[in-house]
Amino acid sequence: MIVSPENILSDLIRINSVNPPGNETSVALYLKKHFDDSGIKSEIIEPEEGRGSFIARIGSGEKKLLYISHTDVVPVGEGWDFDPFSGLIKNGVIHGRGALDCKDLVAAQAAAVLQLHSEGVPLNGELIFAATADEEMGGSLGVEYIMQHSPEKLMADYAVNEGAVQPISQDGKMIYFFQVGEKGITWCNLKAKGIAGHGSIPTLADNAVVKLARAVSLLADYRPKIVLIPEVEKLLKELALLCDIGQFSVEPSEIDQLLAQLPLHSAFVENLRAITRMTVSPNVIKGGNKTNIVPDFCEIEVDIRIMPGQDCDYVASELRSIIGDEIEIDFIKYSPPTFTSSEEPFFKLMETITSDLAGPEVLCLPVVSTGSTDSKFLRVAGIPSFGIGHMDRRFDKEASTTIHGKNERTDIASLHLKTAFLKELARQYLR
Repeated sequence: MIVSPENILSDLIRINSVNPPGNETSVALYLKKHFDDSGIKSEIIEPEEGRGSFIARIGSGEKKLLYISHTDVVPVGEGWDFDPFSGLIKNGVIHGRGALDCKDLVAAQAAAVLQLHSEGVPLNGELIFAATADEEMGGSLGVEYIMQHSPEKLMADYAVNEGAVQPISQDGKMIYFFQVGEKGITWCNLKAKGIAGHGSIPTLADNAVVKLARAVSLLADYRPKIVLIPEVEKLLKELALLCDIGQFSVEPSEIDQLLAQLPLHSAFVENLRAITRMTVSPNVIKGGNKTNIVPDFCEIEVDIRIMPGQDCDYVASELRSIIGDEIEIDFIKYSPPTFTSSEEPFFKLMETITSDLAGPEVLCLPVVSTGSTDSKFLRVAGIPSFGIGHMDRRFDKEASTTIHGKNERTDIASLHLKTAFLKELARQYLR
């Protein structure tokens, strides 16, 4: 008997896999029992104790389709209205940490594979299911480790992962999104040096905090260059037409004016703004050690997300033009932007299946993520990767704000839609 996706999700939520420390092997063992009971071969790859990733596959042939999702979750924090690890199912809703990020996708993918196998659906190729560790902390013990040591285990024609924003409704039409790319990450430390002195006579010293404060103020006024990739240009055009904006232009100089006219939720509009340009966010500042001592050192950690054609050299040049030469720039993390073309035939297949399952008046559009997923490792390896965020048209819009927040939850109808989409996608691609 195949367990329903909602029961799988409820069980997964009850397994505390907050990262750090992770504990993803417990999730992998849970999945392995279900797959073993169904007679499906699987394995657990564990680079460190407790940090295991689960991989299973069904079917055989040259074609390969990868369903991938992550089993770790972020910390829960305070203020929940229910036990974040209860997995409570009530009134058609599954409650708990990971219900939307992204144990729901783990459950839907697992259920889709188990159901296809149970139903004896003939597959002309392999369907690979990977529920991996460590995504929330960068993936070094999950997908990155597997791609470095055993890439053949994940190599596929296409991959389906998390990453798309949740659907929106406009004038009765449901708009579903497929993530086709991610901005790059360029994190850096800005460091200012000064001369220490007594706080009662600050003019005899050189205050490093003041220096860096001036630099941060300049960064706040920075207006980055607008960069439009074809998929984002298409997205903006379709949204403008859907929202019946009479005269509009998607020229870079007109983008902010267009965004101001879109009658959509402000959070969604700001997401659109962020995928049209580099963003710079000074987030952590450290300086000084005593109230009566002028600090001789101060640093700030800056989160910078970049567009195609931009790298560390570009960022350094931009920063120098803003803050000058006195502040030291130290890059601490870099990963390039990664993209998959929406012109891939697989995109059209996903679009068709979504329209068939989600009912009339459905529009599917490409979107770019401001954040990062494990798809970046797959795209670098040459695997075209798409992110989904399918939800039932009646889903609770407020639930989307619970991702990485309190009271995380999802609904059974949306989970069933994800599962049905994944089953039909595999059935048609591997027919």
